[in-house]
Amino acid sequence: MIKIRKAHERGHADHGWLDTWHTFSFADYHDPEQMGYSSLRVINDDRVAPGAGFPTHPHRDMEIVTYVLAGALKHKDSMGNGTVIRPGEVQRMSAGSGIRHSEFNASEDEEVHLLQIWIMPEQNGLTPSYEQKYFDGAEKLGKLRLVASADGSEGSVTIHQDAKLYAALIDPNHPAEHALPPGRRAYLHVAKGQAQVNGQTLEAGDGARIEGETGLNFKSGSCAEILLFDLAW
Repeated sequence: MIKIRKAHERGHADHGWLDTWHTFSFADYHDPEQMGYSSLRVINDDRVAPGAGFPTHPHRDMEIVTYVLAGALKHKDSMGNGTVIRPGEVQRMSAGSGIRHSEFNASEDEEVHLLQIWIMPEQNGLTPSYEQKYFDGAEKLGKLRLVASADGSEGSVTIHQDAKLYAALIDPNHPAEHALPPGRRAYLHVAKGQAQVNGQTLEAGDGARIEGETGLNFKSGSCAEILLFDLAW
């Protein structure tokens, strides 16, 4: 079963400096049918104006993954980290027992487009931690590159949950496939372009809940960037 949710069906808010779409309930957007999927709790599709951003604020007991699609995002936190996240990089921040952080567009001229992803941890009260890694586009072309996992395998960032996050770049000459083991389900988010999964077409911003499928085949008639969450029930 592949159940598609179109991009325009998501929650939306335009704050001027921030244009954001919420796949699941977040902030002022609340839909009891969209409270998350397995351990996946948030996918926020954010566009932040030049020089603007999120002032210092607290989080706890959440695995926060940031995936930048265009531009550059400046990060600071109470653990002493101060970095800039660019396309190809994946940042993981385990809020655990409590952290404070800020995120700002690192450019005074260009918009930054990012996905902020929240995954519920397997246990609360963990020691806060931080990780950031770069994954070259060649590693994602025509294949699902593991970028986050519970054990940090294949050089992925480590998240404290039985979940795997894959990223892929798909074009007419580079399809991809993924085997979904028994007892697993998946969530697909199309970050850019148009992609097909098992013959069903999704546009940028569309998502799909996937259950009972053993094999997933991804194609694109142009060029697409996708994220696939491989999740426990």
